Amino acid sequence: MGTRPRLACEVRAEGVVAARAEDAFAVLSAVSRVPLAEGVVVPRLRAVDAEVEVDNAASSGVGGSAEGRAAVVAAVRKALDAVCLRTREVTLIVPDAAVRVLLLEFDELPAKPAEALPIVRFRLKKLLPFDADDAAVSYQVMSSAKGLLHVLAVAMPRELLADYESVVREAGFEPGAVLPSTLAALAGLPEGDAPLLVVNAGREGVTTAIVKAGVLLLHRTVDLGADMRADAAAAQLAGNAMQELPVNRERSTEEWSRQEPVSFIDQNDVAAAIETVMIEDEIVQEIAQEIAAECLTDTADEVAQAVSVAAAYFEDTLQTPPPAIHAAGTLGAEALAALLDAAHIGPLAVQEVLRPEMLGAGATSAGTPGGVPLGWLAGVRGALAN
Repeated sequence: MGTRPRLACEVRAEGVVAARAEDAFAVLSAVSRVPLAEGVVVPRLRAVDAEVEVDNAASSGVGGSAEGRAAVVAAVRKALDAVCLRTREVTLIVPDAAVRVLLLEFDELPAKPAEALPIVRFRLKKLLPFDADDAAVSYQVMSSAKGLLHVLAVAMPRELLADYESVVREAGFEPGAVLPSTLAALAGLPEGDAPLLVVNAGREGVTTAIVKAGVLLLHRTVDLGADMRADAAAAQLAGNAMQELPVNRERSTEEWSRQEPVSFIDQNDVAAAIETVMIEDEIVQEIAQEIAAECLTDTADEVAQAVSVAAAYFEDTLQTPPPAIHAAGTLGAEALAALLDAAHIGPLAVQEVLRPEMLGAGATSAGTPGGVPLGWLAGVRGALAN
């Protein structure tokens, strides 16, 4: 029918976020968020650093292990169940680092997609780090000027796409559409001719994008900490990785068996225990809010550099500095502004892509206490705006 499903779900390294909108105006009527533990694998494309090949896309799959996959499936199910009414079809949003987004130029393209797609796929053969013939490929003509067609192309290894889709199906839902994170966020930007610089930053990657009058001028993804992961892989291959301390399973079992159950003496103890449980639950939820700032300590320079490069490209291309940075992703506008200020980049105003008025009356109270941070919702809101 030309519209995407009224449910959207984004899978990120920090957690899963879901939302529902009743129509294409995409005022979010319900939102939810479920954090994922650090170490749960959210696959990316294969990266090659020197002689070390770090493969995050194929062998381990979503979750990285049977336990990790179960955790992702459970998070997707919990997040979607919290916002679902009737439909089970979902727009799935995947990390930018799991796809390749390219801007191409053509002299001409056939009008029929069935005839144009093989031409786009052929152009991608030398540009992708995976087999273009077997990849899932989509394209959109952005503009036409001076006899040139400017085309946005998106490609994803088919087995990686199937892996993400299967997680949604195992959670009891059906992926009706799939979008990369930043392109989803861009779909929710207000219409207008003013150029905008968008930064989508999280634990494992940062994407910078420039859009003007609905035309994408820049899309650049940096895989955060790639060098550190490659170094760790190299050390492991060389046999230099640190060994874990040996665990005596029998001794551990014996020690656990000697632990006495907690007993409550009076009602005050019961009340204190209930309060402790509530505090612990709030702490678990707050982890998702704080995780971006904490985990970016070692990669702050990479984020700042990515934003600096995008701002310079913005000024060189459009002959004016960016008036503001529009923040999407789990880092959030406030943390991104502090990061850029510490790196002496700017001064640049930073604001959220998602504005409070885009949330319905019940959306801020759904999910975790205090609502879901706006940056987390930029992708799902854009996916629902169609």
